[in-house]
Amino acid sequence: MKNILVTGGAGFIGSNFIFYMLKQHPEDRIICLDKLTYAGNLQTLALIMNNYNFKFIKADIADRQAVDEIFAVEKPDIVVNFAAESHVDRSIENPGIFLQTNVMGTQVLLDACHKYGIERYHQVSTDEVYGDLPLDRSDLFFTEQTPLHTSSPYSASKAAADLLCNAYFRTYGLPITISRCSNNYGPYQFPEKLIPLMIVNALADKPLPVYGEGLNVRDWLYVEDHCRAIDLILENGEVGQVYNIGGHNEMRNIDIVKLILQALGKPESLITFVTDRKGHDMRYAIDPTFIHEKLGWLPETKFADGIQKTIEWYLDNKSWWQEILSGEYQKYCERMYGNR
Repeated sequence: MKNILVTGGAGFIGSNFIFYMLKQHPEDRIICLDKLTYAGNLQTLALIMNNYNFKFIKADIADRQAVDEIFAVEKPDIVVNFAAESHVDRSIENPGIFLQTNVMGTQVLLDACHKYGIERYHQVSTDEVYGDLPLDRSDLFFTEQTPLHTSSPYSASKAAADLLCNAYFRTYGLPITISRCSNNYGPYQFPEKLIPLMIVNALADKPLPVYGEGLNVRDWLYVEDHCRAIDLILENGEVGQVYNIGGHNEMRNIDIVKLILQALGKPESLITFVTDRKGHDMRYAIDPTFIHEKLGWLPETKFADGIQKTIEWYLDNKSWWQEILSGEYQKYCERMYGNR
C-alpha cells in the first residue's frame, strides 16, 4: 500500500486522477490537499468522501507550516502536484497569485519532500511552457527538447516550477518526474474554460465568446487518458525525466464551438467574436512519441467520442455547474471548512 498525496485534488484534473487511482489501485491510500479556491469544488469529491482509502485536507500548498504538519502525520510515499492557478486571463489580471501558488507552493512541497523523504514527486505541468507554434507549420510539434519560451504569467510560473523541480533533482537528488500535457477536457471542468463555457452558455442561449476569429489551434486530451499517463509515469517513469502527454487531436477553437452548438441543436448565431487575448498563443501541438516508446502510452479517446461524452456529462450533471454559476458551492465549502 502506498500513501499518495494529491494536491489540487478538488479541481478538474486532480479529481479525475483521484477517481482513476481509487479504481485502478484500490489498495493505495489517497490524501487530497486542496485550498478550495474558486476552482476547487468539494462537491466534486462528494461520492468518495467516505471512502476508507481517501482523506481530504483543506490547506494551501504555499503554507509551509500546514504542509510540514501534513507530511509529518500522513507520511506520503508519492506526491502528485496538480495544485495551480491555471487560467491565462486571470494571470494577466493578477500575476502575483500565480507566482505565489505555482512557484512558491511548488517550492514548499519540494522542501517537504526533501525533509521527509519520498519515493517520487511528480509535477503536473503544461505544454504552454513551450510557447506556441505557427499555424502554417503543421509539421512542427513540441518535444521534450523544445526550449521553454513562455507567453503569459501563467506559463512563466509553470516553467519556473518545472525548473525548480529539475534543480531539486540535481542538487538534492530528489526523485522527481514532470509531465507536460496538452489541453484537457472532460467531466468536472470549471466552466471558465473553453469547452464547458461553450456548453453552459449554449444551453442557456447566451452568447458564446470566441477570441479573435477563433483560429487558434489546441491539441485536446481527454482527461482520463491524461490520468492513465501519469499513473504509468509513477510506476515506470525515469527519475529526472520530462514526459510530454498529447492527445493527437488538434482542433481550431471555432470548430469546437460549432461542433458543440450542433450537438446541442443551437444556432451558430450565438457565437460572438471578442477582442483577442493579449499575447494569445496560436497553436499548441505535442509529439508524444517519447512516452509511447518508453512507457507504451497512447491516447485511447478519439475527440469525437470524448467531446460527446463530455457534453452528455454536462447535460446529466446540471446541478454541479449550476451551483458553481450561482456561487452555492463556495458557500457549501465555507460551511464545511470555514472554521477549521
